[in-house]
Amino acid sequence: QVQLVESGGGLVQAGGSLRLSCAASESSIRFNFMGWYRQAPGRQRELVARISSGGNTYYVESVEGRFTISRDNTKNTVDLQMNSLKPVDTGVYYCNAFPASFSWGQGTQVTVSS
Repeated sequence: QVQLVESGGGLVQAGGSLRLSCAASESSIRFNFMGWYRQAPGRQRELVARISSGGNTYYVESVEGRFTISRDNTKNTVDLQMNSLKPVDTGVYYCNAFPASFSWGQGTQVTVSS
């Protein structure tokens, strides 16, 4: 079973940037669509960005133009560069396949202060 470890979260002021990273335990993820998901306080987990095995990307409207998802299939990593952060971006961020099919990792907390 693929294990996923997210890192890079933290506390940042509105307008700031963070770069999240997801490390997978197996190289087989290179065949999967991979996504970053967010769970805001009191809300369900939602997809914010995904990337195909070939590098095609999709973003939800609320992060389009601010977030960039990327992957390195040689390192089994998927990153999320987040710029111009807003308080509404606060939440726990997770990576997983898209659709989600692996066990969830512990996630990484992102807190954006106003």
